[in-house]
Amino acid sequence: MTRKKTLKDKGFWAAIVLTVLFITFEGYALWYKGDASVAFVPMALLVIWLFLTKLETGFLLMTLLTPFAVNMALIPGMELSMPVEPMMILFSGIFLFRVLLTRSYDLRLLRHPVTLLLLASLTWMLFTSITSEMPWVSTKYTLARLWFVVPFFFAASQFFQSHQRIRQFFWAYAIGLGVVILIATSKTLGNFSDLQTLHRVMRPFYNDHTAYGCVIALMLPAAFYFIFSRGQRGWLRVLTFLLFAGLCIGLFFSYCRAAWISVIGAIGVYFLIRMGMKVKWMVLLFALGVGVFFVYQSDVLYKLGKNHQDSSYTLADQVKSISNISTDASNLERLNRWASALRMWKESPVLGCGPGTYQFLYAGYQRSYQLSTISTNAGDLGNAHSEYIGPMTEQGVPGVALVALLFLATFATGVRIYRTAEDPHTARMALAFTLALLTYYIHGVFNNFLDTDKLSVPFWGFTAVIVALDVYSEKKEPQKKTN
Repeated sequence: MTRKKTLKDKGFWAAIVLTVLFITFEGYALWYKGDASVAFVPMALLVIWLFLTKLETGFLLMTLLTPFAVNMALIPGMELSMPVEPMMILFSGIFLFRVLLTRSYDLRLLRHPVTLLLLASLTWMLFTSITSEMPWVSTKYTLARLWFVVPFFFAASQFFQSHQRIRQFFWAYAIGLGVVILIATSKTLGNFSDLQTLHRVMRPFYNDHTAYGCVIALMLPAAFYFIFSRGQRGWLRVLTFLLFAGLCIGLFFSYCRAAWISVIGAIGVYFLIRMGMKVKWMVLLFALGVGVFFVYQSDVLYKLGKNHQDSSYTLADQVKSISNISTDASNLERLNRWASALRMWKESPVLGCGPGTYQFLYAGYQRSYQLSTISTNAGDLGNAHSEYIGPMTEQGVPGVALVALLFLATFATGVRIYRTAEDPHTARMALAFTLALLTYYIHGVFNNFLDTDKLSVPFWGFTAVIVALDVYSEKKEPQKKTN
């Protein structure tokens, strides 16, 4: 008893000493330097303690904070999303150290086809960073991808052995996003006639209305599933329904045409899956559609060129503007970026120009007749506007092939779980998260956001859900054929 009392006394006096020291340093920093950054020290120490003692709780905390994170330039020439990216870097280091020290990582996760494709993609990204035209830019880009996927894919896939952890992850991000939607929607009221204002109401949390709409579309199928999930009872089911309704409102007022298209596309694929269509036939159907477009592209482009409906705050006009490639600045700029990317790719079709370098190099590949009213040479308005053309330009044909195979393998795995899982709730969960990811695969044709924490957290987390469900769920016994 005396020993315990002595330890408590020592801990009490240590806390007092540390508090006095902190107040002293904070007072000095404020009085003489005008800098309050010392105040972040206790929070940083708390996060370090949390990651060292309760790693899974720290994982959920990062997820919750991501929708509220804002970009800050800590050092010249390098921005980080605060406070989550420093947390991701710390989390990745601690997690990898633990895995190497204890060798406790489930090898079934590492041997999964989706994981192998992701590792191959990261390896190729690292190789093309060495051959990059701007090695330092590519190295930073590749490192950022690592601290996105280590916590939210490699660690998450091991955390997601239970449905409860998956539900907690979903809700951690959904709560943060829900608050942002409330703020953005309140700003929308009274500004319905000002499209430029509507495109900025989600700032500073989401820099662009397309990223905002994209993440809402990504969350919708999972939210719909959880309304009817067996784990949602009473008030929680009502809360989930309110979340789903809020996501629908947020999607509508995002005025993001690509997000609307992605949700419609996911609904269409849902019916194909329920009809029993095999994945290979879906892929062939998609390839056929692409082939028909290229065969008749002259006629299609001619008809699209006759559409002069620009983006608008009214739903009907906004839908009509989707196919306007003659006057709509957003569509014209996207075509300009794609054309510039293809010219760059032709110069280095195998290795590309290097990960993350497109935005700094594409200016010289633009053509005056393709410029829009929002074109720039500064390289400060985003990337190639495609999750497929971007990697092709920056990492060559192998880069985009690995991305496409990764997406396809994840989709095929999700559909297979839906059709073979012994537990019907596991099957429905797999379908919901597969359709959620599909919204991003579709949206990725028009935009690319996997270089940001806002989309990387739910995207890689949902991908980890599919892998975890495949590894840890029981499968139906295959039916034996009878003569």
